[in-house]
Amino acid sequence: MINKGDYVALIDEDLQGEVIAVDANEVLLETSDGFQLRFPIQAVVKINTTTIEVYTSDVKAALTEKEPQKKKKSTPKKTKQTPALEVDLHIEKLTNSTKNLSNFDMLNIQLDTAKQQLDFAIYKRMQRVVFIHGVGQGVLRQELETMLRRYDNIKFYEASYQQYGAGATEVYIFQNP
Repeated sequence: MINKGDYVALIDEDLQGEVIAVDANEVLLETSDGFQLRFPIQAVVKINTTTIEVYTSDVKAALTEKEPQKKKKSTPKKTKQTPALEVDLHIEKLTNSTKNLSNFDMLNIQLDTAKQQLDFAIYKRMQRVVFIHGVGQGVLRQELETMLRRYDNIKFYEASYQQYGAGATEVYIFQNP
C-alpha cells in the first residue's frame, strides 16, 4: 500500500521521489530536483529510507583491506524523465480536407496514425506517448483504448488534466533492458 509521504522508486526507471498524492490508479511524486511527475501506481515500489550511520574509521579500515584496483570512469545515469511523444489525433491535423471522408474513414485514419506512432515509440524505446483525441462523443477514445488493450507491454491512463485537459490518453511503455 502506497501512501502520501512514502518514498518510492520507479520499477523501470532510475527515478525516486516522495509521494505527494495518491488516487486509485496513479501516484504524484516529487523528485529530489523538485519535479512533480505522475505515474501509474503499478509502476512504483515503496523503498526504505532509514538512515545508516557510517563512521570514518570504518571506511578507512575497509579501504585498507581492499586491494587497489584501476578506477573506471562511470557515466552518471540520467534521472530526468524523457518527454512524452505527443500525437494529435484531431482529423484536421492529419488530413488536408475531410470533404469526401465518411466518419468511418476519418476514424480509421486516426487509429492508423495512433498505431503507427505507438509502434514507432516502441521501436525507438520511448517510454511515454500522449494521444490527444479531444472529448467529443468519445468514439475515438473508446476505439483507441480497444487498440491499446492489444499490447502487452503498455499501460494507459488519462493524461494530465493540467497539461492536456480531458481529451488525452497517456501510454506508458515498459521497455526490456
